[in-house]
Amino acid sequence: MGSAAMFFHSASAFHELVAAIGDDQWERPALGDWTLRSLVGHTTRAILTVESYLQLDDPGFPTVSNAEGYYARVYRDLTDPEAVAARGVEAGIWLGDDPAQAVGDALVRAMALVDTAPPERIVSIGGLGIELGEYLRTRVFELVVHSIDISRATGLPHGQPSESVRATLELAAGVAAAKGDAEVLLLALTGRGELPAGYSVV
Repeated sequence: MGSAAMFFHSASAFHELVAAIGDDQWERPALGDWTLRSLVGHTTRAILTVESYLQLDDPGFPTVSNAEGYYARVYRDLTDPEAVAARGVEAGIWLGDDPAQAVGDALVRAMALVDTAPPERIVSIGGLGIELGEYLRTRVFELVVHSIDISRATGLPHGQPSESVRATLELAAGVAAAKGDAEVLLLALTGRGELPAGYSVV
């Protein structure tokens, strides 16, 4: 399955999950300092950023080679945890009284841009460039991981396609390797060692 199709299926599953959230669940604690609304808002940004970035000019050439490089270098260097948390809260408020409708509408807009983008389209992120297909791999990663977070917070099945979950696992392993942790991860996965406490690839 190509990146665009996988993004669509993962985003559609997320949309269905949001539609199943009960009215009394939105203000419950979900992840860290986020309520469920803020967590869903943050996850929705995996769709909204596709829309907003594809409305920017094509930078002409990629400076980030792949999704692994995005997380190993760009995400680490350009991400401010406090700013991420604040944007999640803002996006949660943006969802309004009908979050499922807001997510569905955003997905329609994003896919309209993805479907009409040329195969060689480069996406501009923070002054850098990455191929659209590789950027969509990062969006699938976000949708899968945070849909699982939402599932754990609500008790609802996350509904993410098994192929998307597998691709997310493969990307996580690739990021670990890009960060120089391939051997540590390999030993942990084969029962020959343990990951450091609190280890994360993001």
